[in-house]
Amino acid sequence: MTSTLRKHLAMALGVATLLTAEVIPAVAQPAGPSPVEQLRRDTEAIHALGISGVQARVIAPDGRQSVATSGTADLNTGRPVSSGGYFRMASTSKTLVATVVLQLEAEGRLSLYDTVDRWLPGVVRGNGNNGSQVTIRQLLQHTSGIYDALPGYTTPEEYYQQRHNIYEPEQLVDLAMAHEPDFLPGKGWAYSNTGYVLLDMIIQKATGHPAHQEIENRILRPLGLDQTRWMGTSTTLPRPHAQAYQLFGPGSQVDVTDQIPVDYENLSWVTTTRDENRFFRALLDGRLLPARELAKMKQTVPVSAEVQQLWPEGRYGLGLVERPLSCGGTYWSHEGGDGGYITLNGVTDNGRRSAVVSMSEARGDTPKHILEQENAASALIDHALCTEGPSTP
Repeated sequence: MTSTLRKHLAMALGVATLLTAEVIPAVAQPAGPSPVEQLRRDTEAIHALGISGVQARVIAPDGRQSVATSGTADLNTGRPVSSGGYFRMASTSKTLVATVVLQLEAEGRLSLYDTVDRWLPGVVRGNGNNGSQVTIRQLLQHTSGIYDALPGYTTPEEYYQQRHNIYEPEQLVDLAMAHEPDFLPGKGWAYSNTGYVLLDMIIQKATGHPAHQEIENRILRPLGLDQTRWMGTSTTLPRPHAQAYQLFGPGSQVDVTDQIPVDYENLSWVTTTRDENRFFRALLDGRLLPARELAKMKQTVPVSAEVQQLWPEGRYGLGLVERPLSCGGTYWSHEGGDGGYITLNGVTDNGRRSAVVSMSEARGDTPKHILEQENAASALIDHALCTEGPSTP
């Protein structure tokens, strides 16, 4: 799920489609659209909705990669989309946070059944909030009931006023504590960015290091993910990257690339389709977690009725989403969306086939447009994971 379902720019008038694809190496394909051609079609279909720029990458079980791009990286210049362009990772970084928490549990440094008060005494309190009743597992699974109070902007004026605001984690938690919980701990499901702010704080308390440093040391460096970077309070992205756009209403298109993510501790990660694929493959094939902890991560509960509209039959584990495949079985993912960048991803249960599609614009002006974009991107992931392509044992 996206960090917030903010409104984004949805117009790409006068921009010609630029569609490219790379495959390394070329191989014979069965009858019907080849995996590469299907990826081309799906990427172009997303662009046809009015999304300015789209890039997608699929990795087959034998490591062969297919890449497709469509649209433009800049509505002013018409610069083409780079297949290796950076984008803001947004809520996909929740899977990084959850992986570190489960590694710490495997090392005996914390327990999923520890309460928030065990690590952050007195931080969750007031208006019916009680940190002695909320567990780390509930934070990971969005079953804590803690109100999601992450700030956001809904108009161009608010964007320009707020885009460089900096919030400390404690300030974000205090915003949530001004509200009653959505439900008693463990008695419901509601997406809570605030819960992951608390997890960042717990990681720092348990290790003595900021969560982003633990992610770098435990995940990025061992896997060689040198295109995934924590940007802190930087307002920019590494090059190359597409400009990010948002539609606030008819005639209100704004380039929203220049901003500091509100929860910069958790949401200021940037990455590429290459690295995001490699991370999810490593996670699901057991390179990052012991089997016991990976099994816990994959223990899921149903999501709310509202989120079911975006993830039909979707279920949430510990920082990981399970969704059904049209060809049978399920896949694992965690999408991310914020500040004009929307990214969906997926990997099969054994980590052998994976796909990532990143869009630098969101049709967020109406619920119908949000759902159209979500469905088109979900279809690309489903087609990519259901493709029968060449593989090695």
